[in-house]
Amino acid sequence: PRHKCGNQKSCPPNHFAFKIISGAANVVGPSICFDDKILMSSLKNNIGRGLNIALVNGADGKLLKTGIFDMYSG
Repeated sequence: PRHKCGNQKSCPPNHFAFKIISGAANVVGPSICFDDKILMSSLKNNIGRGLNIALVNGADGKLLKTGIFDMYSG
């Protein structure tokens, strides 16, 4: 069976599934999946080097904001 975000198991009731992939240098970009929705990825063109952050409402699972913090350039 297929589980949300491609995880190996389903989450318990009243929990959200998520998967964060950090990427690999300049070859594979990072991605963030939350409750079977891709929030950040190279296909959405909303990722960058450094820390990629997605702020999600913990009650309803709705995306509030995304951001990139480039730790290399300061």
